[in-house]
Amino acid sequence: RLAVLFVVAFVDMIGLVIIVPLLPFYATDFGASAFTVGVLISAFSVAQLLSAPFWGRLSDRRGRRPAILVALWVSASAYLLFAFAGSVVALLVSRIVQGLGGGTIGVVQAYVADASRPEDRAKSLGWLSAATSAGAFVGPGLGSLLADIWGQHAPGIASAGLCIVVSGFAWRYLAESKELRHSSASMAAMRVAPRSERQALLHVVESPGEPASRLIWLYTVAIGAFYGTVPILPLLLADQLQVTERTMGYFIMYLGGMGLVVRALVLGRMVDWLGDARLTRLGIVLLSAGLVLVSWADSYPVLMLSLTLMPLGTAFIFPCVTGLLSRVVRSNERGLFLGVQQTFGGLSRVAVPVTAGVLMDHVGIASPFWISGVLLLLTLPLTRPMEGYIEGVVPTPLPIPTPVPADSGAFAPLELPRDPGEE
Repeated sequence: RLAVLFVVAFVDMIGLVIIVPLLPFYATDFGASAFTVGVLISAFSVAQLLSAPFWGRLSDRRGRRPAILVALWVSASAYLLFAFAGSVVALLVSRIVQGLGGGTIGVVQAYVADASRPEDRAKSLGWLSAATSAGAFVGPGLGSLLADIWGQHAPGIASAGLCIVVSGFAWRYLAESKELRHSSASMAAMRVAPRSERQALLHVVESPGEPASRLIWLYTVAIGAFYGTVPILPLLLADQLQVTERTMGYFIMYLGGMGLVVRALVLGRMVDWLGDARLTRLGIVLLSAGLVLVSWADSYPVLMLSLTLMPLGTAFIFPCVTGLLSRVVRSNERGLFLGVQQTFGGLSRVAVPVTAGVLMDHVGIASPFWISGVLLLLTLPLTRPMEGYIEGVVPTPLPIPTPVPADSGAFAPLELPRDPGEE
């Protein structure tokens, strides 16, 4: 089942990134300004982060497989709209719909968690990330090739075609999660009501000390520190090392290639050796060191060292944190909370680049990088109880609603026994 899912994720990512490098060119052909291009790029992320909890809760209630299939069809329609867009407004609508269809990252992660033993989840999530990274590596070049051979409509049509093909493949070969079916039946028998999207979002804000909240806040800071600063890395390198647009792509390719290699070949062994909690801490230290180091990079050896530490850190942090999150929430809320994690991470990815731009203008061009590194290092205390999550001893468990008599119309808190998979 995981192999089938990895194929789906790989092909879906190719379809997504085929069009990303071409978007600015299409938009400027319609007279869009640089600001408008930025809005078009951000529209995807905003729609994605808003829709992620909805997709997660839908997958908890109706199944992972239907949510993935519907999202693929939504994405296919968006790519067709992109292919034949005749205005900036049409491009904006297509990007919003693409973001809605792309909000199922948490659903896919929840499927991986369902299909993996708790101790193997970080490794499996690392393989999922490797599959999507491989798709992101292949897609941009393929998009340019298609546009060069068959014209402006070809990349969008190809992306839509890939979505349709992979949805047919998933329809035929991707079975529903057995653990989700078992969990849904047992929870229904006990009449345990899952949270709504709003309740889950508020839980993270109002109960920051709870296990799920701790992990989501850690994920939010880490993803902002890396993905929020990498887009502005060219400005720093142009200032410190006179890197130009002719050579910048090679450094970004190195970042992506290192992340792919670590997730595919190194992560599993490191999880077996150190475990999820300690590997998360190591990842925080490595990513923090890379961010601080790149702010001081005045030579290419220092730069390459920092660009090696950063993908090592992210490859260790994100799969381990997501795997731990899948343990500390109930299995019938796994998709919901992994979607909430994507929402908070998306907010960070939108907010950090804007804040970084202000810091560059008013504090110093290197300031966003060392500040991000220091802030990430300050999240280490959030990892202190993680060994308890792994052992199945959660210090402050999520409250579990359980039924009272049907005529009361209310739920009262009660601790219910959990199986190891739910931890």
